[in-house]
Amino acid sequence: MSGSLWLKPPSATPTLPEPPRPAPRPTGTAADPIDELALRLDVFVAEAVHPDEIAALLESDGMTDDHIRLAYGRNDSFTLAEDLYARVERRHPEPPRRSRGGRAGSEGLGGCLLRGLVFALPGLAYVLAGPLLAGAPGRYGLPAGTVPLLAGAVTGWVWNQALSHRAHTWLGLGDRAAAARALLTGAPAGALAGTAVALAVARGGELPAAVFAAGQSLYLAAATVLLVLGRERALLASLLPLLGALPALRWDLPDPLRAGLPLLSLAAACLVAARTLRPGTARGAAGRGGPPLAASLPYGLFGLGSGVLVLHAGLGESLAAGTGAVVALTLSMGPAEWLLHRFRGGSLARLRTLTTARAFRRAVTGTLVLCLGGYLAALLGLTLAATLLWPGSLWPAPDRLLVLLLVGTVLWLGLLLQAFGAVLGAAAVCLLAAAAQILEPAAGPLAAGGAAAVLAVLSRVLLVRPTTHRV
Repeated sequence: MSGSLWLKPPSATPTLPEPPRPAPRPTGTAADPIDELALRLDVFVAEAVHPDEIAALLESDGMTDDHIRLAYGRNDSFTLAEDLYARVERRHPEPPRRSRGGRAGSEGLGGCLLRGLVFALPGLAYVLAGPLLAGAPGRYGLPAGTVPLLAGAVTGWVWNQALSHRAHTWLGLGDRAAAARALLTGAPAGALAGTAVALAVARGGELPAAVFAAGQSLYLAAATVLLVLGRERALLASLLPLLGALPALRWDLPDPLRAGLPLLSLAAACLVAARTLRPGTARGAAGRGGPPLAASLPYGLFGLGSGVLVLHAGLGESLAAGTGAVVALTLSMGPAEWLLHRFRGGSLARLRTLTTARAFRRAVTGTLVLCLGGYLAALLGLTLAATLLWPGSLWPAPDRLLVLLLVGTVLWLGLLLQAFGAVLGAAAVCLLAAAAQILEPAAGPLAAGGAAAVLAVLSRVLLVRPTTHRV
């Protein structure tokens, strides 16, 4: 079994810093009714990039053309909006202040790279435990025990992506204790679900792999807790025993050591997660309703689609050929998260400084291209490095490298859309691409390329709207 299939724990839904809103100007009296309206709508009009935004607001408030002609002496909402736009000085939101780490509103590149490392280190558990998982002959051309391991992992990704979104919704409401309670209930349930699925699909001789999948499910649950609650460094410390796998890349190790190091790391992660969740054992305020459960379902579906695409990138041909690809995709989640924040910061800066919708569209499109290009460059570099350093990895063929970059494009654009609330579209595209690759493995490049193109169009259409960046 490859050392890289215990992929990144389903991380928290990417949370981008909210732009601060300027304080409204003091209102006063005005002889002109349009001046009075401008004072009343001052904040919104000052932030508008185009008069059409103001016209939409006027129409949503029920202002008909007849009312506008009688009250304001203008022919329609568009004419009135242009007048308001001309009377109010542009005051776009200031971009979030940078922290000492350099990233707007949060830690900088180092913190994101730390998360990427945390996502990838669990793969060393397979290096240690791989020889212990040998059993019945493998199915579908995969090594023995692969099916229960993959089934448990995908179940964990789906469950924990949805759980992390729900917990982050509570955090966004300012209720950390409620988030902890959601994790306290949901994380063990996810571990049980992953274990049950792995045991259900296991066949004779695959019991060791099913037991390992149970530990994998426990780890995914604990890691989700720690990542959502911002305890990345504690999670990294719990993974340090897995560094004992490095000698196993070259030399054989005793079986007790191969089993003991992953168990030690798993126990440490679970203990730290349990300690972190201690506030969740307190009873919350009575009578407060929580976010709807259905709102988290699309995030789980996105986790399913993206997880299958990543696994297909690593297992589509042979395990040796795909190891470097999966390691690179896992590590690339650190730079991916940093570039998501860079895009947000860049778009907010453009929103503050540009005064026309056309200029804003061009600037945001350029920022999107630069950030996506930066991520693909990082992914390519990590792929080459992982192929050179990981024992047994084969140099990727050009067509495999193309598929990897297309899958990377799908993942990054999907995460970007998810961060801006358009998770349904991202999930649907990823699921369709994953289904196409499962039904017809030879259609991998076409499916990944089509998904990347659709997500690129969706991203461009959504993100050039100024209102998208002020939600």
